Order: sequence, then structure tokens, then C-alpha cells
Amino acid sequence: MPDAPLNCWLCGRPIATLMQWHHPVPKSKGGMETVPVHPICHQAIHNYFLNSELAKMGNDSAALLERTAMQNFIDWVKDKPPDFHAPTRKRR
Repeated sequence: MPDAPLNCWLCGRPIATLMQWHHPVPKSKGGMETVPVHPICHQAIHNYFLNSELAKMGNDSAALLERTAMQNFIDWVKDKPPDFHAPTRKRR
């Protein structure tokens, strides 16, 4: 039986061929667990949050969505194909 398809930890969309592993709690803050994410979602996480903020949120992906910019990103990407990728803007 084939493996079950993976879904992105952040946006919930299926993952096709492009996937990265994200540490919800950064390795620099003692995190060991990893979760699958799309490259564009991974970039967005690190653009909008500092490692210290991610460490406080832990494995709670819903906590990331409390930030308006992240929710706007999810609203934008949710209808894109699984392998969609585009540049994301850096936080100022």
C-alpha cells in the first residue's frame, strides 16, 4: 500500500514533490521535532517570525496564524497548486 500523502503543517495543502522539513521549535532553541512544509510556507514562517517567537509557540501551527500577515499569506496561498512557489517578501 502506498504511503499516505503528506499535508503541509502550516497551510494544510497536500505536498507534491517540493517539500522541506521545518523545526517548529528551532534547533537553536532546543527543538528536535520536524514537520513537512512547502518551501514557500517555510520561507513565510521565517520571514514573519524570529526564532525566539517560534520557540514560544512550539508545535502550535494555529498560533502562527494569529499574526495578520501570516493569515493573509495563508488566504493567498490556499488555492494555489501543491508545488506553487513564488518569492516571499522579507519582514522589514
